Amino acid sequence: MSDDKKKDLDTYERILLESKENLDRSHYLPEEQQKKIVQIGKNTARMTNIMITLACLLLIIPCATLATYLYYGFGGRADELIEVTGNTIYVTEPNVSIEEMDIEEEIGFFEMKILFDVYKKIGMEDYRVGSYDVDFTFDEARNPKKTMMVERPLAENPTAEEEILVHPKSNIPFYSLSQWKMLKGLPDGTVSELYISFTKTMKQEDIEQLLPNNVELRWIAVDTGVEEKMLDQSGSPVSPIGYPAQVDTTTWSPFNGRDKSNEEVFMDILRKLEKREDVAAKISRAKNLSLDERIAYIEQNGIHAYGAVVTGPTPELRKMEKIHEIHAMKVGEVKLWNWE
Repeated sequence: MSDDKKKDLDTYERILLESKENLDRSHYLPEEQQKKIVQIGKNTARMTNIMITLACLLLIIPCATLATYLYYGFGGRADELIEVTGNTIYVTEPNVSIEEMDIEEEIGFFEMKILFDVYKKIGMEDYRVGSYDVDFTFDEARNPKKTMMVERPLAENPTAEEEILVHPKSNIPFYSLSQWKMLKGLPDGTVSELYISFTKTMKQEDIEQLLPNNVELRWIAVDTGVEEKMLDQSGSPVSPIGYPAQVDTTTWSPFNGRDKSNEEVFMDILRKLEKREDVAAKISRAKNLSLDERIAYIEQNGIHAYGAVVTGPTPELRKMEKIHEIHAMKVGEVKLWNWE
């Protein structure tokens, strides 16, 4: 090979080597800068994942809320649960009513909340005595949150010793004579609510004949075969059940007297509640209704009262101490005079 060609080849190889070195240097980054680039990549990937997750959540929440609305709206589930709740109050809470037009419902994430006030008629006026907050997960009720504004609240999960309406065959768990003394000590310018228990079971019309003229019969406690011990066949405490004695002319009340008597409406309500006894039991104070057993007893023996709730001017109520058919009495709520 000639010297010129060899010289040119050496020059070419040197140029290639320099080009390769320059290329290697152009792709080289300091280690610190490389770590920074890697961290930026990680942060970008993390942010991307967060944004995707948020987007999914923002899509899931409205879809789930819509599904919840559809669940409670389809087939009238919300209306059914509201009706069960209201009917339970009417037949398990003595002299307590609700105004269904004021019931509020809130639909949440797979749940519904209903809120309403409860009232007692004492004398001639209805008084707001508390509020209920009932939560449902789908159609499963949770124990209601209650705020009661009464002087003598009824016991939750009551035992036989805490009952205020006493069956004729039961021992009286309180000193009834002291209750009559309390009634005598109240000012004449008041109206009162009394829980009275009878020496025998009787029909509503028989009770009405016993009462003084200015005393109103408000609620009937019905004998269902378990009231002697207030235990069902399994030995579990049960809630007293009964019905309003007076027709409620408000359109939303089931006891409005349009088509059926209050006794008939009472039996209709019990049969409806039996189908959703899981919900009704949660709403009731005793958390147990044992409706199949009690409905069967009433159907066989008829509706007879062992106790009742009455209201009126305190001086008129004192006269009831002389009624031999009353063997126990407990004072309920007392208000200033409102009797006309």
